[in-house]
Amino acid sequence: MTEENTAPAEEKKAPEVVAPAEKSAAPESKPDQRDQRDNRERRPRRGGRDRKPREPKEFEEAILQIDRVTRVVKGGRRMRFRLTVVIGDKKGRVGFGIGKSAEVLGGIQKAVAVAKKNLINVPIVEGTIPHPVNSVFKSSRVLLLPATEGKGVIAGGAVRKILELAGVKDVLSKAHGSRNRLNIANATMQALLSLSKEPNPGKKSVKKEEAPVVPEKTVEEKAEVKKPAEKKIAPVAPKKDETVKN
Repeated sequence: MTEENTAPAEEKKAPEVVAPAEKSAAPESKPDQRDQRDNRERRPRRGGRDRKPREPKEFEEAILQIDRVTRVVKGGRRMRFRLTVVIGDKKGRVGFGIGKSAEVLGGIQKAVAVAKKNLINVPIVEGTIPHPVNSVFKSSRVLLLPATEGKGVIAGGAVRKILELAGVKDVLSKAHGSRNRLNIANATMQALLSLSKEPNPGKKSVKKEEAPVVPEKTVEEKAEVKKPAEKKIAPVAPKKDETVKN
């Protein structure tokens, strides 16, 4: 027989149950920190709910172009940013300005200040321009045409941003020549400046000069008019020396 069978069977011991240790007396209870926080007076926060609503801006801004330009001086090169900005209230007023600064934010502020000084009023008739207009600036040419309601702003680049900020809803446009945004923006501003409120400014109505009305003379006035007196020719007397020949 094997050792396992010969070995006396060991009694299985029941697992010892250990009584939980009694908890030590708890110290004096402290007030909850949350209650203390709730009891405190709340301080107004710097941001968030207590922030004052921002006042709406008078003009909306749009950046047309950001260029990095350098100026060569004796000590080396000085780099600055040139920003082209357009502002408008979408109610007929639009402005265009350029600002230079070492920082982009400073350039935007300068450009906006220049644009506010160069505001123009755009005549808008039923959401579109009153008549076709063509403008040339250097090697860029911009053509603007009125459109029917619902057509939209058919333009791109600088022309589109300027027309949208001016408040034009329906217009057709075409740009020829140079595609430089700065030149196209200047040409567009000149085109809007040359608009007139009349639908056909080329056709001017010419008034015919009326002949002055002469009042007719009455019968009495006609009778009073006298004919000029005829001159009477006196007969010439013959001279004494002359003899009459038979």
